[in-house]
Amino acid sequence: MAKRNSTELGASRFKVQPKLRMIANGDTDVNLMRADHCASVCAASAKIAEGVALTRAEAAEEHVAPPKFKKLRRFSSNVTTSVLVTLRSEAAKKKIKGETLREGSQVTATVKLSDLADVAGREDVVSIELGTPLTLPHPQLGAAGGAPSQNGRRVSKLANHHRDGKGVVIGIIDVNGFDFAHEDFREAGGTRFLRIWDQGGRARKSPRSFGYGAEFEKKHLDAAIKSEASLHIAAHEIERQSQIARSSHGTHVASIAAGNRGVCRKAKIVGVLIDLPDSETDRRRSFYDSTRVIHAVEYILRVAAKEGLPASINISLGTNGHAHDGSSAASRWMDGLLSVPGRAITVAAGNAGQEAPERPGDWGYVLGRIHSSGRIPLAGSSSDLEWQVVGNGISDLSENELEIWYSPRDSFEVQIKPPGAPWTKWVQPGQFLENSPLPDGSRISIYNERYHPSNGDNHIAIYLSPLFSSTRVKGVRPGMWVVRIRGIEVKNGVFHAWIERDDPRRLGPIGGRMGWLFPSFFSKWSNVDSHSISSMGCGERILSVANLTDSGARVNVTSSQGPTRDGRTKPEVAANGTDVVAANGFDPDAKWIPMTGTSMASPYVAGVVGLMLTLNPTLTAAQIRGILRRTATPLPGSTGSWDNAAGFGAIDPGRCVEEAHHAISLKEVKS
Repeated sequence: MAKRNSTELGASRFKVQPKLRMIANGDTDVNLMRADHCASVCAASAKIAEGVALTRAEAAEEHVAPPKFKKLRRFSSNVTTSVLVTLRSEAAKKKIKGETLREGSQVTATVKLSDLADVAGREDVVSIELGTPLTLPHPQLGAAGGAPSQNGRRVSKLANHHRDGKGVVIGIIDVNGFDFAHEDFREAGGTRFLRIWDQGGRARKSPRSFGYGAEFEKKHLDAAIKSEASLHIAAHEIERQSQIARSSHGTHVASIAAGNRGVCRKAKIVGVLIDLPDSETDRRRSFYDSTRVIHAVEYILRVAAKEGLPASINISLGTNGHAHDGSSAASRWMDGLLSVPGRAITVAAGNAGQEAPERPGDWGYVLGRIHSSGRIPLAGSSSDLEWQVVGNGISDLSENELEIWYSPRDSFEVQIKPPGAPWTKWVQPGQFLENSPLPDGSRISIYNERYHPSNGDNHIAIYLSPLFSSTRVKGVRPGMWVVRIRGIEVKNGVFHAWIERDDPRRLGPIGGRMGWLFPSFFSKWSNVDSHSISSMGCGERILSVANLTDSGARVNVTSSQGPTRDGRTKPEVAANGTDVVAANGFDPDAKWIPMTGTSMASPYVAGVVGLMLTLNPTLTAAQIRGILRRTATPLPGSTGSWDNAAGFGAIDPGRCVEEAHHAISLKEVKS
């Protein structure tokens, strides 16, 4: 069969997620450069966008004639995308092009752009979603110092009464590397790490069933530790992972959940290192999205099954895409895995809770103003959202993304007013505006979808794309963008909107400005301080955790809030994630360091769940969730009802373990 290009998506375009369609119909040069910044787009080789000069007129932000774009309809074979495909039936036997993993009717695949039309054209394909990007965690670091304080010993006292977590696998999916030789993971003869799968590594063979990365087995890690003295080389240099960052996030998280001073002190540890490198050059060759988290979860569960043990998995990485109702392909996949007893997944709620500066110069609120909501009362009435893209000497080279979700009973149209430019045309349900150029060369795409295949709701996706070409680079126009939503037919009227969160990263000089990947955000007036919880934490059986201050009396201002878009009570509980002292990875001079964030709260809960599974390995994820909700301690001043920031309250480890022990016991009532 002859290969089709993106213009032939035609009748199949309803199956293809808007962002993926926009990429497929994009210029080859754009997609090669997009790979630098897009978690789900990869290129074996790509042109570098940095250092391309702008014209004087562009640098001065004067009126610029629209550039002439080549209408390229050919695609470089080395540009691939990481996708989740939903099939009509579990019985479908023919493999998807680039298929990497299958679970029931869901498939992950690495698909060439040139093959996308063929995949979409298959009769057994229901939908194709681009993997949701993962954001690099940015916990607040304190001064390195002594080992964990009395709080760690208190947890140990609890754990000692319950086998110290012996008989469970603690899985950690994270970044920055795992310092397996740190004293907090040492045991007689080596390390407590059973496996490390480095998804971006090449130092060892790939694990079975996965054709990428490097798998370090315990025997490799133990041998490296034993060779340190004779070779005068650190163990992590002998068995080198692709990431070995000082004050490693993954090391700190693993230490909280299962270190020798942590919660599950005798658990077997399995680490998966997501390929999220710091270098832009390296990022264009890697995938770091929700498909890789799915692979990581599947890998840990397979290792645990081989050991014959239950597994408690922690994910302290965030996603913000999709409907925040648990309907994304990744959420459905993980919920399916959690239908089997003896499995649990804990996810950090996220650090998008701050809505205003706490002090002069505080930019933390930028990462917090990601959600808005409202109600269109009548047909013909409208609501405006103010969407800020930064300027002041910064050129934003990220692809800014806004999603609006609303009831299928309604019909809304949308238009956009760029800063200093006229309104776009109205885009009605069932219509789209794709890669439409502005006078400065940057582009707008708008898709207004009815009956989204994942949840049946209506969905509006808006993308602000910078200009990337082989000769010119132009960031997204800075200023206040206004998105107007107008009712055509209104029966419900409620809508929710989320901005995809970018990691702030400085790229280098672009003409007269400094190039950045910088998060856009809602204005103070449009931001609604709720529903900011990580979309990965919105799954039905997933446990989502908020961050308490060290006093335990209140929630940290940065902690994301619930509920889910469909009104479910997320987060479940809160745990201390403020100034938590744990292992300081890959630093020979300072073994311990405090960090702050929901990334630190989540592994504490994962460790407590590990203790629960040690005593009762038959518990289901749903039962564990119920126990956490029942036993949580309300915060001071709380009525005990669910709170959108704290969940049902602070986790009570002792009561959790006690309830787990008696969870499924029944006593006969004598007549």
